[in-house]
Amino acid sequence: MDLDVVMLSRLQFALTIMVHYLFPPLSIGLGAQMVLMEGAFLRTKDPRWEALARFFTKLFAVNFAVGVATGIVMEFEFGTNWATYSRFVGDVFGSALASEGIFAFFLESGFLAVLVFGWDRVGPKMHFFSTLMVFTGSVFSSVWIVIANSWMHTPAGFHLVTEGDRTRAEITDFWAMVFNPSAMHRLGHVLLGAFILGAFFVMSISAYYLLKRRHEELARRSFTVGLVFAAVSSLLILVSGHSQAVAVAENQPAKLAAFEGHWRTGEGPTDLYAIGWPDEEAEEVRFGVAMPGMLTFLVHGDFSTPVEGLDQTPADARPPVVIPFLTYHVMVGLGMYFIGLTLLGLFLLWRKTLFQRRWLLWLFVLSVPAPYIANQAGWVATEVGRQPWVVYGLLRTTDAVSKSIAGEEVLGSILLFGFIYLALFALWLVVMNEKIQHGPEDPAELATPETTTQSDLLKAASRLSGPSSPYSLTHSEGEEEEP
Repeated sequence: MDLDVVMLSRLQFALTIMVHYLFPPLSIGLGAQMVLMEGAFLRTKDPRWEALARFFTKLFAVNFAVGVATGIVMEFEFGTNWATYSRFVGDVFGSALASEGIFAFFLESGFLAVLVFGWDRVGPKMHFFSTLMVFTGSVFSSVWIVIANSWMHTPAGFHLVTEGDRTRAEITDFWAMVFNPSAMHRLGHVLLGAFILGAFFVMSISAYYLLKRRHEELARRSFTVGLVFAAVSSLLILVSGHSQAVAVAENQPAKLAAFEGHWRTGEGPTDLYAIGWPDEEAEEVRFGVAMPGMLTFLVHGDFSTPVEGLDQTPADARPPVVIPFLTYHVMVGLGMYFIGLTLLGLFLLWRKTLFQRRWLLWLFVLSVPAPYIANQAGWVATEVGRQPWVVYGLLRTTDAVSKSIAGEEVLGSILLFGFIYLALFALWLVVMNEKIQHGPEDPAELATPETTTQSDLLKAASRLSGPSSPYSLTHSEGEEEEP
């Protein structure tokens, strides 16, 4: 059987990274929610905020652990399946990934134990600081990973070095590499996508409790925090998305053309398709609903300048259209859904009728997969839209794969990884569901004195041991002990 090594290697990497990317966005988004809740507890000393922060910390810990486990495989794939690519980008990626390890992963790992196990062992301020550091570490981690990925889309700050028959990229300007033309646009979009996911995750659980009439007082608070955060993030990601689309038009015009199913460059303004089905053979969008001139307006700010189509790119350097078009429009459509749903929620919250609308609460419960789909669709659109290049304009994907692997080996590893990842995902679902069904602790049980002195401990020990105990503070040396 003749198996395509390049296609199988791409499929394997897509499988592993798409499963892995279920977890990091939730860690970032949920971390932001935890900072807000624990900050409210630190400011108000209200144990209900503490109960919420403790509850979501448990979910965060499970998600973080599975996220780390699912990310390990990809480290090896660079060497096993993509050795030529690794040699080409090794000097560039080495600094970015080392920075991720030093500034992000150590920060997350160093304070994670205090975050999870330190509630009754350190003071509230120290614990809040640990929560803040773990959240900051998760954000830093995404910063360096996005920078490395963005360099593949818009390489900058490097020169090519050829040694024998091998060519590699070598950094000449570290900061030009860091601030490559697409890095900051993509970073803002990625972080906002994670914030929306975390907020919808919190709202889904909170709405479920409200519908089941469990932990209602706590659920109203956490839902409100998530709703405000999701609404702000959804509006900001609209601005971020526009900014990124303009940057794509400048730096990767063929990718934007694939996003929009735009094959031929016209002489006037270019339409924007809201929906449709791209037919690559006929080079047209079937069943499309187009907004006249809108793509020109969004890219150039006027209604006269044509947007560059796929015909301006050589045929062998064009990306496929169907997958980028569909996933891009799914992402945009879900973004609009987030804006509409959260603004409706805010309006009803202001009218004080939100928590009586059971249909809307069910909608929030069932909407939790939507941010996951939007995040995944966005990455699929941008990565498939970069093809046939693995490093845009420099290294083709077909030239990046390892020369010494066989299709059967890659297929076998796909089946093995599929089984392991399925097991990890099932474990994540079971443990998360168990903790959600258990719910937050009773805030009354958490309402303990802020500080405990040595005198308090002695008095407590005295009460426990009883007046006749030899350890009692009221015990007299002259008294006889009862048998």
